[in-house]
Amino acid sequence: MGSLALLAKVIELQSFSAAARDLGLAKSAVSKRIAVLERKLGVRLLVRNTRRVTLSEAGLL
Repeated sequence: MGSLALLAKVIELQSFSAAARDLGLAKSAVSKRIAVLERKLGVRLLVRNTRRVTLSEAGLL
């Protein structure tokens, strides 16, 4: 699965944990791949809080 598809799943489910479960991956692997994508793009794509994950302003573009 590509990084953008993984990002889409995290956004759809609003959770790294739920996306990881759905895809059969470790939560740490999902988090790491999203972090790498954000580093490559040079922007924060997601706003993380204790309850859910949402798109940042940059992620909305």
